Amino acid sequence: MITDVIIMAGGFGERLWPASSPTHPKQFMALNDNISFLQESLIRALALKISGKIVVVTRKDIENECTLQIKKLAEHSEEADARKLLAESIVLAEPAPKHTSAAIMLGVNLINKLEPDSSHTFLVLTSDHVISPVDQFAKDCKNAANAAENGKFVCFAIAPTQAATGYGYIKAGKDLTGENHTFKIENFKEKPDEKTAKEYFESGNYFWNSGMFAFEGKMFLNEMLSCTPKVSNAFEAVTKGKKPSLKQVNGVYVIKSWPEIEITYQDVPSIAVDKAIAEKSENAAVVKATFKWTDVGSWDTFSELCTNPMNNKVVQVECENNFVYSDIPVSLCGVKDLIVVAKNGKLLVMKKGESSLVRSAVKAIEQ
Repeated sequence: MITDVIIMAGGFGERLWPASSPTHPKQFMALNDNISFLQESLIRALALKISGKIVVVTRKDIENECTLQIKKLAEHSEEADARKLLAESIVLAEPAPKHTSAAIMLGVNLINKLEPDSSHTFLVLTSDHVISPVDQFAKDCKNAANAAENGKFVCFAIAPTQAATGYGYIKAGKDLTGENHTFKIENFKEKPDEKTAKEYFESGNYFWNSGMFAFEGKMFLNEMLSCTPKVSNAFEAVTKGKKPSLKQVNGVYVIKSWPEIEITYQDVPSIAVDKAIAEKSENAAVVKATFKWTDVGSWDTFSELCTNPMNNKVVQVECENNFVYSDIPVSLCGVKDLIVVAKNGKLLVMKKGESSLVRSAVKAIEQ
Protein backbone atom coordinates (compact mmCIF):
# COMPACT_ATOMS: atom_id res chain seq x y z
CA MET A 1 0.00 0.00 0.00
CA ILE A 2 1.03 3.63 -0.39
CA THR A 3 2.88 4.78 2.74
CA ASP A 4 3.98 8.31 1.81
CA VAL A 5 2.81 11.03 -0.58
CA ILE A 6 4.90 13.69 -2.32
CA ILE A 7 2.96 16.68 -3.68
CA MET A 8 4.76 18.91 -6.18
CA ALA A 9 3.72 22.52 -5.63
CA GLY A 10 6.41 24.77 -7.04
CA GLY A 11 4.76 26.33 -10.11
CA PHE A 12 5.18 29.98 -11.09
CA GLY A 13 1.64 30.76 -12.25
CA GLU A 14 2.13 31.90 -15.84
CA ARG A 15 -0.67 29.98 -17.53
CA LEU A 16 -3.47 31.44 -15.39
CA TRP A 17 -2.15 35.00 -15.34
CA PRO A 18 -3.20 37.47 -13.99
CA ALA A 19 -5.15 35.58 -11.31
CA SER A 20 -2.04 33.51 -10.65
CA SER A 21 1.45 34.89 -10.25
CA PRO A 22 4.85 33.75 -8.92
CA THR A 23 3.81 34.80 -5.40
CA HIS A 24 0.30 33.34 -5.71
CA PRO A 25 0.54 30.53 -8.28
CA LYS A 26 -2.20 28.27 -9.59
CA GLN A 27 -2.02 25.74 -6.75
CA PHE A 28 -3.44 28.38 -4.38
CA MET A 29 -6.43 29.16 -6.62
CA ALA A 30 -9.84 27.53 -6.21
CA LEU A 31 -12.67 26.62 -8.58
CA ASN A 32 -16.13 26.62 -7.02
CA ASP A 33 -15.94 25.66 -3.36
CA ASN A 34 -13.08 27.82 -2.07
CA ILE A 35 -10.83 24.78 -1.66
CA SER A 36 -7.55 25.39 -3.46
CA PHE A 37 -5.96 22.95 -5.90
CA LEU A 38 -3.22 22.26 -3.34
CA GLN A 39 -5.80 21.53 -0.66
CA GLU A 40 -7.64 19.19 -3.04
CA SER A 41 -4.37 17.27 -3.49
CA LEU A 42 -3.97 17.07 0.28
CA ILE A 43 -7.51 15.72 0.57
CA ARG A 44 -6.66 13.00 -1.97
CA ALA A 45 -3.59 12.10 0.06
CA LEU A 46 -5.70 11.84 3.21
CA ALA A 47 -8.19 9.60 1.42
CA LEU A 48 -5.47 6.95 1.02
CA LYS A 49 -5.14 6.58 4.81
CA ILE A 50 -1.37 6.43 4.57
CA SER A 51 0.80 5.50 7.53
CA GLY A 52 3.63 7.89 6.68
CA LYS A 53 4.24 11.50 5.68
CA ILE A 54 2.81 14.01 3.23
CA VAL A 55 5.67 16.04 1.73
CA VAL A 56 4.81 19.24 -0.16
CA VAL A 57 7.78 20.21 -2.34
CA THR A 58 7.67 23.89 -3.18
CA ARG A 59 9.67 27.12 -3.49
CA LYS A 60 11.13 29.04 -0.56
CA ASP A 61 9.21 32.22 -1.36
CA ILE A 62 5.84 30.45 -1.09
CA GLU A 63 6.73 28.10 1.76
CA ASN A 64 4.76 30.16 4.26
CA GLU A 65 1.61 30.16 2.11
CA CYS A 66 1.84 26.38 1.77
CA THR A 67 1.88 26.05 5.56
CA LEU A 68 -1.14 28.35 5.80
CA GLN A 69 -3.00 26.27 3.22
CA ILE A 70 -2.38 23.11 5.25
CA LYS A 71 -3.35 24.84 8.50
CA LYS A 72 -6.61 26.18 7.02
CA LEU A 73 -7.53 22.77 5.64
CA ALA A 74 -6.84 21.18 9.03
CA GLU A 75 -9.15 23.71 10.70
CA HIS A 76 -12.03 22.53 8.49
CA SER A 77 -11.23 18.80 8.59
CA GLU A 78 -12.37 15.99 10.85
CA GLU A 79 -10.21 15.42 13.91
CA ALA A 80 -8.21 12.46 12.54
CA ASP A 81 -7.46 14.22 9.24
CA ALA A 82 -6.57 17.48 11.00
CA ARG A 83 -4.17 15.62 13.26
CA LYS A 84 -2.58 13.90 10.27
CA LEU A 85 -2.16 17.18 8.39
CA LEU A 86 -0.46 18.97 11.27
CA ALA A 87 1.61 16.09 12.64
CA GLU A 88 2.66 14.34 9.43
CA SER A 89 2.88 17.05 6.75
CA ILE A 90 6.23 18.60 5.86
CA VAL A 91 6.70 21.57 3.55
CA LEU A 92 10.02 21.11 1.76
CA ALA A 93 11.37 24.17 -0.06
CA GLU A 94 13.82 23.57 -2.89
CA PRO A 95 16.84 25.88 -3.18
CA ALA A 96 15.91 26.42 -6.85
CA PRO A 97 13.43 24.98 -9.38
CA LYS A 98 15.11 22.01 -11.10
CA HIS A 99 12.14 20.16 -12.59
CA THR A 100 10.45 17.02 -11.28
CA SER A 101 13.40 14.62 -11.00
CA ALA A 102 15.15 16.78 -8.43
CA ALA A 103 11.92 17.55 -6.56
CA ILE A 104 11.00 13.88 -6.23
CA MET A 105 14.56 12.86 -5.34
CA LEU A 106 14.51 15.48 -2.59
CA GLY A 107 11.22 14.21 -1.18
CA VAL A 108 12.35 10.57 -1.24
CA ASN A 109 15.66 11.41 0.44
CA LEU A 110 13.89 13.43 3.13
CA ILE A 111 11.69 10.48 4.11
CA ASN A 112 14.67 8.11 4.01
CA LYS A 113 16.58 10.41 6.35
CA LEU A 114 13.70 10.78 8.80
CA GLU A 115 12.74 7.07 8.78
CA PRO A 116 15.81 5.12 7.58
CA ASP A 117 14.71 1.78 9.02
CA SER A 118 11.35 1.63 7.23
CA SER A 119 10.41 0.72 3.66
CA HIS A 120 8.40 3.30 1.77
CA THR A 121 6.02 3.12 -1.17
CA PHE A 122 5.52 6.60 -2.58
CA LEU A 123 2.76 8.26 -4.54
CA VAL A 124 3.69 11.49 -6.35
CA LEU A 125 0.87 13.98 -6.97
CA THR A 126 0.74 17.37 -8.63
CA SER A 127 -1.10 20.32 -7.12
CA ASP A 128 -3.08 21.49 -10.16
CA HIS A 129 -5.28 18.58 -11.22
CA VAL A 130 -9.02 18.03 -10.85
CA ILE A 131 -9.72 14.38 -10.03
CA SER A 132 -13.01 12.63 -9.21
CA PRO A 133 -14.41 10.56 -7.70
CA VAL A 134 -11.96 10.07 -4.84
CA ASP A 135 -12.93 6.44 -4.23
CA GLN A 136 -12.01 5.50 -7.81
CA PHE A 137 -8.75 7.39 -7.42
CA ALA A 138 -7.98 5.43 -4.24
CA LYS A 139 -8.79 2.15 -6.02
CA ASP A 140 -6.38 2.95 -8.86
CA CYS A 141 -3.71 3.98 -6.34
CA LYS A 142 -4.05 0.54 -4.71
CA ASN A 143 -3.36 -1.09 -8.08
CA ALA A 144 -0.38 1.23 -8.55
CA ALA A 145 0.94 0.39 -5.07
CA ASN A 146 0.73 -3.33 -5.83
CA ALA A 147 2.77 -2.83 -9.00
CA ALA A 148 5.27 -0.59 -7.18
CA GLU A 149 5.78 -3.23 -4.50
CA ASN A 150 6.60 -5.65 -7.32
CA GLY A 151 9.45 -3.47 -8.52
CA LYS A 152 7.70 -1.20 -11.03
CA PHE A 153 7.94 2.54 -11.65
CA VAL A 154 4.25 3.26 -12.16
CA CYS A 155 2.59 5.97 -14.23
CA PHE A 156 -1.14 6.68 -14.49
CA ALA A 157 -2.65 6.59 -18.00
CA ILE A 158 -5.49 8.89 -19.05
CA ALA A 159 -7.58 8.20 -22.16
CA PRO A 160 -6.91 11.22 -24.45
CA THR A 161 -9.74 13.44 -25.65
CA GLN A 162 -7.71 15.29 -28.28
CA ALA A 163 -4.29 15.31 -29.96
CA ALA A 164 -2.67 17.49 -27.29
CA THR A 165 1.06 18.27 -27.38
CA GLY A 166 1.30 19.26 -23.72
CA TYR A 167 1.31 15.73 -22.27
CA GLY A 168 3.58 12.73 -22.41
CA TYR A 169 2.06 9.77 -24.25
CA ILE A 170 2.14 6.15 -23.10
CA LYS A 171 1.55 3.03 -25.17
CA ALA A 172 0.36 0.21 -22.95
CA GLY A 173 1.92 -3.19 -23.61
CA LYS A 174 1.61 -6.53 -21.84
CA ASP A 175 -1.09 -6.90 -19.18
CA LEU A 176 0.84 -7.54 -15.97
CA THR A 177 -2.07 -8.78 -13.86
CA GLY A 178 -4.55 -10.31 -16.29
CA GLU A 179 -7.15 -7.92 -14.89
CA ASN A 180 -6.91 -5.16 -17.55
CA HIS A 181 -5.68 -2.39 -15.27
CA THR A 182 -1.87 -2.58 -15.00
CA PHE A 183 0.38 -2.88 -18.04
CA LYS A 184 4.02 -2.80 -18.99
CA ILE A 185 4.88 0.43 -20.81
CA GLU A 186 5.67 -0.48 -24.41
CA ASN A 187 6.47 3.05 -25.50
CA PHE A 188 6.70 6.38 -23.70
CA LYS A 189 7.14 9.74 -25.37
CA GLU A 190 7.23 13.03 -23.50
CA LYS A 191 5.31 15.89 -25.15
CA PRO A 192 5.44 15.01 -28.87
CA ASP A 193 5.10 17.50 -31.73
CA GLU A 194 1.68 18.20 -33.26
CA LYS A 195 2.01 15.69 -36.11
CA THR A 196 3.10 12.88 -33.78
CA ALA A 197 0.42 13.70 -31.20
CA LYS A 198 -2.23 13.41 -33.92
CA GLU A 199 -0.87 10.01 -34.92
CA TYR A 200 -0.95 8.84 -31.30
CA PHE A 201 -4.51 10.06 -30.80
CA GLU A 202 -5.84 8.52 -33.98
CA SER A 203 -4.18 5.16 -33.28
CA GLY A 204 -6.27 4.65 -30.14
CA ASN A 205 -3.35 2.84 -28.50
CA TYR A 206 -1.74 5.74 -26.66
CA PHE A 207 -2.71 7.41 -23.40
CA TRP A 208 -1.76 10.66 -21.71
CA ASN A 209 0.68 10.52 -18.84
CA SER A 210 -1.01 12.22 -15.89
CA GLY A 211 2.20 13.34 -14.18
CA MET A 212 1.47 11.16 -11.14
CA PHE A 213 3.71 8.26 -10.19
CA ALA A 214 4.06 5.42 -7.69
CA PHE A 215 7.19 3.51 -6.74
CA GLU A 216 9.07 1.87 -3.89
CA GLY A 217 11.73 4.22 -2.51
CA LYS A 218 14.84 2.07 -2.92
CA MET A 219 13.75 0.99 -6.39
CA PHE A 220 13.34 4.63 -7.43
CA LEU A 221 16.84 5.54 -6.25
CA ASN A 222 18.31 2.53 -8.05
CA GLU A 223 16.46 3.35 -11.27
CA MET A 224 17.62 6.95 -11.16
CA LEU A 225 21.22 5.78 -10.73
CA SER A 226 20.85 3.35 -13.62
CA CYS A 227 18.86 5.53 -16.03
CA THR A 228 20.12 9.06 -15.31
CA PRO A 229 23.23 8.91 -13.10
CA LYS A 230 23.85 12.67 -13.35
CA VAL A 231 20.79 13.27 -11.17
CA SER A 232 21.66 10.50 -8.75
CA ASN A 233 25.29 11.54 -8.41
CA ALA A 234 24.33 15.15 -7.67
CA PHE A 235 22.49 13.91 -4.56
CA GLU A 236 25.60 12.30 -3.05
CA ALA A 237 25.97 15.11 -0.51
CA VAL A 238 22.35 14.59 0.59
CA THR A 239 22.51 10.80 0.82
CA LYS A 240 25.78 10.88 2.79
CA GLY A 241 24.85 13.91 4.89
CA LYS A 242 23.07 14.29 8.19
CA LYS A 243 19.35 14.16 8.87
CA PRO A 244 17.69 17.57 8.34
CA SER A 245 16.29 19.44 11.29
CA LEU A 246 12.67 20.57 11.33
CA LYS A 247 10.71 23.43 12.85
CA GLN A 248 7.06 24.47 12.82
CA VAL A 249 5.62 27.43 10.93
CA ASN A 250 1.88 28.07 11.38
CA GLY A 251 1.70 24.71 13.13
CA VAL A 252 3.14 22.84 10.12
CA TYR A 253 6.62 21.32 9.83
CA VAL A 254 9.18 22.87 7.49
CA ILE A 255 12.92 22.36 7.05
CA LYS A 256 14.95 24.31 9.59
CA SER A 257 18.37 23.25 8.35
CA TRP A 258 19.56 20.95 5.57
CA PRO A 259 22.77 22.47 4.16
CA GLU A 260 23.50 19.52 1.89
CA ILE A 261 20.64 20.36 -0.45
CA GLU A 262 22.29 23.66 -1.33
CA ILE A 263 25.34 21.73 -2.53
CA THR A 264 23.21 19.24 -4.43
CA TYR A 265 21.19 21.88 -6.26
CA GLN A 266 24.32 23.53 -7.61
CA ASP A 267 24.98 20.43 -9.73
CA VAL A 268 21.70 18.59 -10.28
CA PRO A 269 20.44 18.84 -13.89
CA SER A 270 16.94 20.13 -14.58
CA ILE A 271 15.10 17.17 -16.09
CA ALA A 272 11.58 15.76 -15.92
CA VAL A 273 11.27 12.40 -14.17
CA ASP A 274 9.45 11.18 -17.28
CA LYS A 275 12.65 11.58 -19.28
CA ALA A 276 14.94 10.56 -16.45
CA ILE A 277 13.25 7.24 -15.69
CA ALA A 278 9.93 6.50 -17.43
CA GLU A 279 11.30 6.68 -20.99
CA LYS A 280 14.40 4.62 -20.16
CA SER A 281 13.44 2.06 -17.53
CA GLU A 282 12.70 -1.57 -18.32
CA ASN A 283 10.59 -1.59 -15.15
CA ALA A 284 8.11 1.11 -16.15
CA ALA A 285 4.43 0.18 -15.84
CA VAL A 286 1.14 2.00 -16.20
CA VAL A 287 -2.20 1.84 -14.45
CA LYS A 288 -5.18 2.84 -16.60
CA ALA A 289 -7.10 5.46 -14.67
CA THR A 290 -10.77 4.86 -13.98
CA PHE A 291 -11.17 8.30 -12.38
CA LYS A 292 -11.94 11.54 -14.21
CA TRP A 293 -8.86 13.72 -14.65
CA THR A 294 -8.31 17.27 -15.84
CA ASP A 295 -5.08 19.25 -15.88
CA VAL A 296 -6.12 22.84 -15.16
CA GLY A 297 -3.41 24.28 -17.37
CA SER A 298 -5.26 27.03 -19.22
CA TRP A 299 -8.03 29.60 -18.94
CA ASP A 300 -10.08 27.58 -21.41
CA THR A 301 -10.02 24.60 -19.06
CA PHE A 302 -10.54 26.74 -15.96
CA SER A 303 -13.56 28.46 -17.52
CA GLU A 304 -15.16 25.11 -18.34
CA LEU A 305 -14.75 23.86 -14.77
CA CYS A 306 -15.51 27.05 -12.86
CA THR A 307 -19.31 27.21 -12.85
CA ASN A 308 -19.62 29.80 -10.09
CA PRO A 309 -16.73 32.29 -10.25
CA MET A 310 -16.28 34.53 -7.21
CA ASN A 311 -16.82 37.76 -9.14
CA ASN A 312 -17.54 41.33 -8.34
CA LYS A 313 -20.55 42.67 -10.25
CA VAL A 314 -20.70 41.53 -13.88
CA VAL A 315 -23.14 42.94 -16.46
CA GLN A 316 -23.45 41.49 -19.97
CA VAL A 317 -25.63 43.23 -22.59
CA GLU A 318 -26.44 41.29 -25.76
CA CYS A 319 -23.53 38.95 -25.14
CA GLU A 320 -23.02 35.23 -25.66
CA ASN A 321 -20.74 32.53 -24.24
CA ASN A 322 -18.36 34.73 -22.24
CA PHE A 323 -16.49 33.87 -19.03
CA VAL A 324 -15.62 36.62 -16.53
CA TYR A 325 -13.33 36.18 -13.52
CA SER A 326 -12.89 39.53 -11.83
CA ASP A 327 -12.40 41.34 -8.53
CA ILE A 328 -13.72 44.62 -10.03
CA PRO A 329 -17.08 45.40 -11.71
CA VAL A 330 -17.11 44.40 -15.39
CA SER A 331 -19.56 45.26 -18.17
CA LEU A 332 -19.53 43.53 -21.55
CA CYS A 333 -21.56 44.75 -24.53
CA GLY A 334 -22.25 42.90 -27.77
CA VAL A 335 -19.36 40.43 -27.57
CA LYS A 336 -19.14 36.66 -27.52
CA ASP A 337 -16.69 33.82 -26.88
CA LEU A 338 -14.40 35.87 -24.64
CA ILE A 339 -12.54 35.12 -21.44
CA VAL A 340 -12.07 38.24 -19.34
CA VAL A 341 -9.86 38.07 -16.24
CA ALA A 342 -9.34 41.15 -14.07
CA LYS A 343 -7.25 40.32 -11.03
CA ASN A 344 -4.45 41.92 -9.03
CA GLY A 345 -4.67 45.19 -10.93
CA LYS A 346 -4.15 43.52 -14.30
CA LEU A 347 -6.46 42.58 -17.16
CA LEU A 348 -6.55 39.72 -19.66
CA VAL A 349 -9.01 39.69 -22.55
CA MET A 350 -8.77 36.52 -24.59
CA LYS A 351 -10.78 34.81 -27.29
CA LYS A 352 -11.84 31.35 -26.17
CA GLY A 353 -9.53 28.71 -27.59
CA GLU A 354 -6.44 30.92 -27.55
CA SER A 355 -4.99 29.97 -24.15
CA SER A 356 -1.67 29.00 -25.71
CA LEU A 357 -0.95 32.72 -26.27
CA VAL A 358 -1.11 33.67 -22.59
CA ARG A 359 2.48 32.80 -21.72
CA SER A 360 3.79 34.97 -24.57
CA ALA A 361 1.58 37.82 -23.41
CA VAL A 362 2.84 37.48 -19.83
CA LYS A 363 6.48 37.56 -20.90
CA ALA A 364 5.87 40.65 -23.04
CA ILE A 365 3.89 42.60 -20.45
CA GLU A 366 6.20 41.75 -17.55
CA GLN A 367 9.33 42.97 -19.33
